[in-house]
Amino acid sequence: MEYKNKTVLITGASRGIGRAIALAFGKAGASVVVNYRSKKSEALEVVQAIKDAGGNAIAFQADVSDFEAAEQLVKATIEQFGTIDVLVNNSGITRDQLMMRMAEADFDDVISVNLKGAWNMVKHSCRLMLKQKHGRIINISSVVGLIGNPGQANYVASKAAIHGLTKSWAKEFGKKNVTVNAVAPGFIETEMTDSLPQALKDNYLAQIPLNRLGQVEDIADVVLFLASAKASYITGQVISVNGGMV
Repeated sequence: MEYKNKTVLITGASRGIGRAIALAFGKAGASVVVNYRSKKSEALEVVQAIKDAGGNAIAFQADVSDFEAAEQLVKATIEQFGTIDVLVNNSGITRDQLMMRMAEADFDDVISVNLKGAWNMVKHSCRLMLKQKHGRIINISSVVGLIGNPGQANYVASKAAIHGLTKSWAKEFGKKNVTVNAVAPGFIETEMTDSLPQALKDNYLAQIPLNRLGQVEDIADVVLFLASAKASYITGQVISVNGGMV
């Protein structure tokens, strides 16, 4: 297995896309750190599922928007497994509201988790990756970071900014064989989309040439590829996985 003896740290990995990524890496032989903020039982279920499949994993609680908490997460990973080969910045929240009604706290909270959280994690892990002259950083973005979306000015701003960070980090770290890419999912079938009104989901489907919502495994497969040796010449890219919507 390609990821045997590799350590993968995934933020926001207790459910949804993060969970699928964690399971995929675990089944591929990696040692996986399942980060969560509040869903401890769900994170432990992911860890157990990886172990049941013959993999190795631990869960670690940390709010990545907190600078010191993110640092402790990185330190704990290194203490447990000795290194970090792959960092997947997946943590994200939404506080959707039309601009006229959006509170300042709604904007600040989303930027803090989605954008500053990724910055915190890379800040604390990049020194190690640069020193070992190997690393893969993969940021989970969103299709709305490319096209915008009404009622999501805060979320869109955070994801569009992630694209800029991805390109900047790729240019900073490339000489040390550390690649940085982003994956921008379209509308993926998760708990979040399950709760949407059917009329809204039908509207989204009408914009997708493949005529279906994506699956979390569709995103996990692309992340595994970007972390692999086969993607060693790919960096600074935003890979759209949206069924042709954009």
